[in-house]
Formats: sequence, C-alpha cells, structure tokens
Amino acid sequence: MADFSYKAVDSSGSAVAGSIEAIDRKAAVSALTEKGRFVTDIIEKSAAFSASKSISGLTKGFQFGGSRVSSKEVLAMTTQLSTALNAGLPLYNAIEIIGAQQHKQGMIELTTSLAQEVSSGSSFSEALAKHPKIFSRLYVSMVRVGEMGGILEKTMVQLSELLTRDEKIKNNMKSALAYPTFVLTLGLGSVIIIVAFIVPQIISTLGEGVALPLPTQLLMQMSHMTVKYGWMMAIAIVMAAIFFNKWKNTDAGLLSWDTFLLKVPILGKVLRTISVGRFARTLGALTSSGITILEALSVVRDTMGNEKLGSLLDVVADKVKVGHSLAEPLGESGDFPPLLTQIVSIGEQTGRLDELLLNAADTFDGEADSAITRFMAIFPALLILVLAVIIGFIIIATLLPILNMDLGGIGM
Repeated sequence: MADFSYKAVDSSGSAVAGSIEAIDRKAAVSALTEKGRFVTDIIEKSAAFSASKSISGLTKGFQFGGSRVSSKEVLAMTTQLSTALNAGLPLYNAIEIIGAQQHKQGMIELTTSLAQEVSSGSSFSEALAKHPKIFSRLYVSMVRVGEMGGILEKTMVQLSELLTRDEKIKNNMKSALAYPTFVLTLGLGSVIIIVAFIVPQIISTLGEGVALPLPTQLLMQMSHMTVKYGWMMAIAIVMAAIFFNKWKNTDAGLLSWDTFLLKVPILGKVLRTISVGRFARTLGALTSSGITILEALSVVRDTMGNEKLGSLLDVVADKVKVGHSLAEPLGESGDFPPLLTQIVSIGEQTGRLDELLLNAADTFDGEADSAITRFMAIFPALLILVLAVIIGFIIIATLLPILNMDLGGIGM
C-alpha cells in the first residue's frame, strides 16, 4: 500500500484536500470517486517529497549549442526506449545505448543529460521536464503516471503511437501544401514579370494616341504601379506579415485566427477532424494510464492544435469540475461531432471510456486522412483556376487594342 496526497472537488463544488492509502494511483482515484470527490491532483507522498527536492533546481530549458532536436528524433528515441524497456533493459542502460547510437550533437547532449539526471536519482519524468522545448506536457505527464503506476513500458508504447500519428499528420499536411505553395509562388512570380516588363513593351508598339480599352487601361495602371512602387509594396507586404505574426501570437489574435480557420471551407473540416482525432487518442491514452479526467483535459487542451477548440475544452473542464459528466458539455459546445459525444457518454456509463476513445480515435484519424486527401485534390485546382483567371485577364487586356486596330483597318 502507498500513501497519496490529493486535491479534489466535492459534489457541492467545494475544493477539498487530504490523503488516502491505496495500492496504486488508479485505485486511489477510484476510491475517491466513489466518495463523491472528483480528483484534480494526486501524487504519491514519497514522489512528492522527491520532486520537491529536485524540481527547485530546474532550468527553463536546455540549449544544445544551437543544434535543434526535431520531432522525428524525439519519435525515434521514444520508439527505441519503448523497445528497450519492453525487452527488460533498465532505463539508465536503455538511455545510454540510445545515446551511443546518436550522431547529431543535439541528440548526443540530450541523451547525456537524461542519463546523468536518472543516474543522480531523478525520475525520468523529472529529467524530461528540464527540457520543455523538446518534451511536451503530454509527454512528461504520461511518463510520470507510467512511473508511478509501474507501467512505464506500456506508457512508452502509447507515447510512440501518439507521436507516430502526429508525425504522420504533419507529413500529410506538408505534402498537401507543398504543391499549392509551388504553384502559387511560380504563378505570382510569372504574373509580376509579365505585368512589370512584358506588357509595357507590347503596348508601346501600338504607338501614341491609340484609344485603349478599359481592361488595357487597368492593366497599364497595374504595370505602372508595379514598376514605380514595387519596392514600397514589397516593404508593405513584409511589414504586414510581421504585424500579422505578432498579432497571431497574442491570445486574442490566436483565438480569432483559429476561429477563422475552422470556418474556411474544406480546410476547416480538415483541421477540426485532426483535432478531434487527437483529442480522442490523447484523452484515451491518458485515462488508460490512470490520469484523472480533469488532469487529462488540462493536458489535452494544449495538444489540440487549435485555440478555439482549446478554449471550449476549458469550458468543458470547468463544468466537469463542478460535477457534470464529460459528454454533456462536449455536446453543448456544438463544435465536437455527435459521434464523439455519444462515445464519451457510453464510455462514462460503462466505465470503458479509455478503451472506447482509443477505438474511436482510429475512426477519426481515418476521416482526417480522407479529408486531407480531398483537400490535396481540390485546393491546387482552385489555385490554378484563380491563376488562370488572372492570366486570362492579362491576355485579353493585351490583345484587345491589337484586335481593335485590326478591325479598324478592315473597316477602312
């Protein structure tokens, strides 16, 4: 048996704290739930004492001489750790072996740091927490629960699956945006060259005094402004991009931008489906590891990838804190699919929330893959259509005065 210190909310919504004796963390949470106390934080007393000694010396982050550790390298390390731990290797030995295989300076220094922390008596989660720019709250929280529950091997497998899925989504989105970005860049560059240099030379061959049609006049005005004020336009675009980036990094700006993205046709559905799949898989993995719903929601909130949906989870967490079920506020938000709400409701009623969420995550991930595929098929076509309209206008505006001259000559 072990002693656990906890903070919780009772059925009336009042904050309570105390200690309880149980076999493990999950049993302690279950016992408190039966007493009508909804746990917000729980930690084994011995672990709390160890953490209080070591966390005080944590630095904000760990710099590796400018050598960046990528998400792919973190995934590879997690997968290797999962394999080593499930094979029965001690954690310290596993980290040392993985470090010996590294060639990139950032990974060498990271694994060296982790090995030193573990060998000096820190837990693995405490060692990871010293590198917040590399390991997310989700990563650290799951490792901490795995250590407390004695299921670190299982936890590393779940983390490997989560990171693999996230990496796949990022690669799919990069692939989806690569071709449209190339087409847009090439098209805009071509239009600028045509308008600034080619069109004026063609129009100048017509001679002075020729009456130009309205489309041609507009095109000449655009050409004149591009040549004369092009540098000012470039500066304005750069300044606008800097301002937009600063605005988007504010809380209000990020919320407004992410709300807008969810409303964009096609793209909004892709982003929403990805976030819902991430929510189901992450919440399922966390609850299966013994983390309470309120703790899990605070971690999942930072992994959604969309501030609008994250803010809705804050509202959901507040309602769960005062005694509501999870399914009820999820459904009331209107931004989560009915299928997810029904699955959560059934999971809460049957006590199989983690299992059902992990199964549902595969369904939502499949929908996300389909949505990304549709996006890849439609978005480039829309860009090509827009460029075709622009280039068509340029061709028409250039040819109209020539055709008018020919028709005038025939009339004579």
